[in-house]
This record gives sequence, structure tokens and C-alpha cells, in this order.
Amino acid sequence: MKKITLRAAICSIVLLAAAGCAKLNEKTYGSVSVDEGGAASAADLNGVYSQLNGQADQANTYALQEHPTDEMMGPTRGTDWGDFGAWRKLHTHTWNASHGQINDTWDQLNIGVYRATQVISRATDNQIKAEASFLRAYFMFQVVDLYGQAPFRDPNAPNSSIPVVYSRTEATDFIIKDLEFAETNLTTSANIGVASKAAAQALLAKVYLNRAVYTAGTVGGPFTFAKADMDKVIEYANKVTAAGYTLEPAGKYFQDFAWDNSEQSHGNIFGIYNTPSVVKASAKNRWKMGLHYNQTPDGWNGFTTLADFYNSFQDGDERKGQAYPGLTDRVGLRAGFAVGQQFGPANKALTQRSGKPLVFTPEVNLNFSTEAQGIRVFKYFPHPNADGTVTDSGEDNDYVFLRYADVLLEKAEAIMRGGTDPNGQTALAIVNAIRVPRGATALATVTEADMLAERGRELYYEGWRRNDLIRFGKFNDPVDQRPTATDKTRTLYPIPQRAVDTNPNLKQNTGY
Repeated sequence: MKKITLRAAICSIVLLAAAGCAKLNEKTYGSVSVDEGGAASAADLNGVYSQLNGQADQANTYALQEHPTDEMMGPTRGTDWGDFGAWRKLHTHTWNASHGQINDTWDQLNIGVYRATQVISRATDNQIKAEASFLRAYFMFQVVDLYGQAPFRDPNAPNSSIPVVYSRTEATDFIIKDLEFAETNLTTSANIGVASKAAAQALLAKVYLNRAVYTAGTVGGPFTFAKADMDKVIEYANKVTAAGYTLEPAGKYFQDFAWDNSEQSHGNIFGIYNTPSVVKASAKNRWKMGLHYNQTPDGWNGFTTLADFYNSFQDGDERKGQAYPGLTDRVGLRAGFAVGQQFGPANKALTQRSGKPLVFTPEVNLNFSTEAQGIRVFKYFPHPNADGTVTDSGEDNDYVFLRYADVLLEKAEAIMRGGTDPNGQTALAIVNAIRVPRGATALATVTEADMLAERGRELYYEGWRRNDLIRFGKFNDPVDQRPTATDKTRTLYPIPQRAVDTNPNLKQNTGY
């Protein structure tokens, strides 16, 4: 066994998978033991799983998937959250190939692909190989979705070799093959933190639903959704249903995200499994990024949603917000969206640092916001102690990547786009089966606009909004604080310039 220290952006075998490096940086991420011979072990596989932990960060993959959309922005508040315009550039679609989060995300995802490939190349146990294949598919799916091409390095190739680059179509086919192998060889899992047959099926449904985007002749569309692909979405969605996953009952929407979601959720399929004693990737970033300094727990007073998105919810829809037992009664925080006067423990009205009432307003300015502007979102939330205090560490909410409600809505969309369900369900029936228990009125018909809006209401802040908007041809539309439509080339991020400079097989995306 040989222990290797992993450092950010150094010329190592790991970062060669991400197509090279430009500058030395001595930030240490930790160390990993690499067996230079013999079969891949469970410990090797754990190194691949650990690469998922960065997906729970408020930056990088999550930021690239959410900030450019109609449901999130990161306003600058005086000297807070300026960060050289990083968040503003994402929301206004004005990033370039040197944007720090675009570069870091590229590295994180391609390291995940390479670590999984190392395990697959040495695995003799089909369970280990299947889990690694699923993880490689997940990381490469994100690469393909965000960047449109995927470098790939054979771990048995000489260190001096240049990684090949798969086109978007080639990479999509590669992902499907990995997932088909995973589906065949995986079984059920005791927790969402281990790849399962249902996880492979859920991701296959998502890949097939987006295949038209990934194989389109022009970046950003138009897209032609093949019936064969839509039938595949339905096939895999039905398999997930047959595995026993269900929607949460009426009044229990936030059960999928609460501190006890490991025990209570009926619909979480894959993610990061946390326990009070072992927290691999805390979900607390999801509430910290919006909480004001004077709330309990205190937060970073950062990201907000857009008023138009908030207003897309009907009053009475529990997804819009509700008092949550053990949370609201102890610290005043409600699950869902937070707007208006905010309250703390003992129902005390909170104030800003200036002493003015802490009233979150729908109005927000991306460049010049006050500390109280913007509607906040608390889809995940902490577990307060009985005395109203919050232990601000070790929060053990499972962090969720794939959820049954998403799979059902994908099935409904596939039916709407021409697929045939052998079970005879209609898109309208599926959408209403999700809406009505949440307190929203049943729809009489379901259009593309209805479908996109319902996906937003069900899946907000879960990291899928950019993907959905692109598929529906709405990503480049004007939104609050971005008044002008942007070019379709913005549906892909640029390849980091340092990667292009060090791998001649990479070609910069159109428009950059």
C-alpha cells in the first residue's frame, strides 16, 4: 500500500484525469491509500464515495446548477457576498473560462470519474465494480450536463499520456453502459448512501430524459425527444416504483429532508447517509446559506429565491412552507420559504443588527441588497435541542441526490413527450397525484409550462433546476435581475482554460 497526499491542482496522476493543471497550490485535501497491485477493496470504493461529499457544498456543482436559474441568486450585501462577483456572474450568465467555481467543479467531478475508473479497473468483486460503475456514471453525468464533453484517462495508460475526450453523445452512451452494468449487478441497499439497483434505474431514467439535449446538433436546441428514449424513461421509472418507493403522505413533504429522514423517508433513493456519530457531508450548508445572523441557528445571510418563483406556489401548498414540529416550536424557524417578519425561540420577533425588525422582503437587488432583503429557503433544517439551542455541528440529515417524486415527474414528462406507459398512467394523473396531497388544486390539463412549473415546486433547491430549464428551452429567458435573454451557448459552461491549455484533445465550447 502506498499513501498519496492529494493537493489541489498539482500535476498528479489524479488531476491528470481532469486534463492537467496550471499552477501549484499547496491546499491539502487529505490522503488516500492506493493499492499498487491486487484487487480493489471496499476501502478503495469508499474513496470514490467520499468524492460525493463536495456535492453537498453550497458552491461548485450545486451553485452551477442553481444560481443561473429562476429559483436562486446570491445578492451582494454591502461588503458581504461580493466574492469578486462570482455569484452575480452565475445568475446573470456572464461567467468566463476563468471563473473559480467552474474550474473547481471540473476538478471535483473529473477526480470522481478517475477514482471510480481506478476501482473498476482492479475490481474482481462484481458488487464493488457495480457500485463504482454507478458512481462513475453519476460524476460523468454531471460533467456531460455542465460542460458537454468528458475527458477520460485509462488508469493503465502511461502517466505521460494525454486523456482522450468523449463527445457529449459518446459520453452519454458511456454513462448508459455503466448504469446498465450497475443495474444488473446491484441489489437493494440498507441506506441511501450505498448505490442500489433503484439508484441505477433512477439515474438511467434521468439520462434518457435528457438524451435529446445531449445529442442535439446545436447547443441549446432545438431538441427532438425520441419515443424510444421516452419509453426507456417510463420503463426505469416503473422499476423504481416496483421496488417499493412511495411519495410522502399529505402533510409530510419535508420528511424527506428533516433530521430523521434516514428513518422517515419513503422516497429517498440515493444520497449521502449521515448518522449522529458519522457525518460524511452535512446538509447544514443548505440552511446556513440563507439564515440571518440573528436567527437560531445563526447563518451566513446569503442566498435567496426569486419572488416570481415563490409566487408560483398556491397558498395552502405545504411545499411553500409550514410549521415543523420540533423545529418551529423551539426556534421559530419554519420549513420551506421564509418571508416577512421572522421569529426566534419563544416566538420572539427578531431584529436586524441595526435593531430594525427582521422582515425578509420579496424585493432583492443582486448588486446592492440590505441584510433583510430576499426570500430565504429552508428545505433542509437543523434538529434543535429541547431547550431551544442548536448544536451547530454534526447535523445528520441524509443529503439527497435522487428522489422518487423526481422519478415520477420524469415519467409524467416522458408520457407527455410521446412515451407509452404499459401501466396506462397519464401525465396528468401523475402530476395531480403529487400536487393534491401537498394541498395544491388538481390541474385539468398539463402543458409543458405546467410540467416545468411543477418540477420547480417539487424539486426546488435540490440541484436540478438548470437541467430542467434547459430541457424545456427556458434557461436563457429573462428573470429578475437578468432582464435580457442570454445566448443558447450559455447552456454549457466553458471548459476551464487551464484544462484546454494542457489537453489538446479538449476544444473550448462555442461562445467562449
